[in-house]
Order: sequence, then C-alpha cells, then structure tokens
Amino acid sequence: MTVAPSAPRTRFSGRTALVTGAGSGLGRAIALALAAEGANVVVAGRTPAPLAETVALIEEAGGTAHAQVADVSRAEDVAAAVRAAVDRFGALDVAVNNAGVFRGGAPIADLPADDWRTLLDINVTGVLYALQAEVAQMRGQESGGAIVNIASNLGAHRTQPGVTAYAVSKAAVSALTRGAALDHIAEGIRINAVSPGASDTAMSMRPGETEAERAIRMKAESPLARVAATAEVAAAVLYLASDDAASVVGTDLVIDGGAAA
Repeated sequence: MTVAPSAPRTRFSGRTALVTGAGSGLGRAIALALAAEGANVVVAGRTPAPLAETVALIEEAGGTAHAQVADVSRAEDVAAAVRAAVDRFGALDVAVNNAGVFRGGAPIADLPADDWRTLLDINVTGVLYALQAEVAQMRGQESGGAIVNIASNLGAHRTQPGVTAYAVSKAAVSALTRGAALDHIAEGIRINAVSPGASDTAMSMRPGETEAERAIRMKAESPLARVAATAEVAAAVLYLASDDAASVVGTDLVIDGGAAA
C-alpha cells in the first residue's frame, strides 16, 4: 500500500508573527516553523547579521520575512518592532517573546550585580515591554491575537546549583504569563508560555563542551537521555499560537524530556 505524503500545514497562512531573539537558536527555529506554515514573520534581535541570515533562510524556503533590529530591554525598540509588523503586513496576529540571556555558573552570593541586572532587564523587563506593545496592538484588532513567552524548566519547575539568578528571571516569566493571560483573555488575546529544558542550542553547552560530550552528559541528566531538537520546541510554540489551542489560556508547557517531572 502506498501512503500519500501529508499536505503542508498552513495554520498561519495570511497571519503575521513577530519573534524576538530570532537571530539564532530557538528563535530562529520558531521563525522558520511559522514561515513554513504560511506566516509573514518579523524577526527581531539586537544584531543585524544573524537576523539577515534568518530572513534569507525563510525566503530560500519560499516564505516571507522582515528583519527588525531591536533590544527588548528598550521599550521603544519593541514598540518599533510591533509597528514594523503592522506597517509591512497589516496586523500582528502572533508574537513569540523568545529573547533571553543566561548568566550564572556560581553561587547566588557570588553573582556579579551586573549579571543580575542583565538577567532582569532582558529576561523579565524585556518580556514585559514586549507584552505591553503586543497587547496594545492586538486589543484593537477584531481577531485579537496569541502570544507565547519562552520561559524555562529552570525557575517555576525546577532549579539547580549555580543558576539561581537565571531561574528567578524565568520563574518571573512563568508568573507574568499566567497573570497577563487572565488580564487580557477578555480582549481576545491568548497568552501562554513554553518552558524548554536543554535543547540543541549553544545555551545548553557548558564552557568548552563539545556536542559529543553534551550527548554523554544528557544521557545521565535527562530521563529522555538527550536534548530536545529545536524543531520539537518550535512545534510546541506553534501549537499554543494556533487555533488548535483556542481554549488554552495561561498554560506553561514544559518541554524538557522529563527533567522536571
């Protein structure tokens, strides 16, 4: 028996999405996945060259994208990214607040003050600024919109030595997501979070570690015995952003191979 290939999914055809931190890693994977399902994607980040690479990858695959340089710790930058989406494509239907940084590797009492401020400025205040700009646009649209924040399994779900400050910042994203979801669902805006564990990005690598060494380490650290593929995390984000999740509000979906179970 011959099985016909499945048709491409087009859940986001005609919709516009904004992805922060889209120059690499999970942000790039999410942007590519949204474009592959028909979205017009605005990719935002602090550095132009990686954003241009993401746009090129989307366009090579037949998608549509626009790069917007933005530092999420600056409210005016995020507002400009939202305006770029509306000016170029007519609306903002989906937003994925992925931009984040990691600082840590030492006991909390030894954490440099600058690292603490950076974690809060980007991982927490950056998500707040993004939510405010995105909601301001979506609440005026008849169709509302969907927002997905990228938190972490470190924080509200688990922690470990040496990453306390990072865990605090990501726990704040989880709490911010739940509160904002209740604040704005009556306006037709669904807000949820995805909390990844170790995934196939540079952030999951320890200093000097190779991919082969990481694979060995993950066999001991993860019940699944491997890191998550970026496409697996992106699939969770797209589910929450899509009409498939029309009744999902304020959830925090953990994608970590069972590490926080």
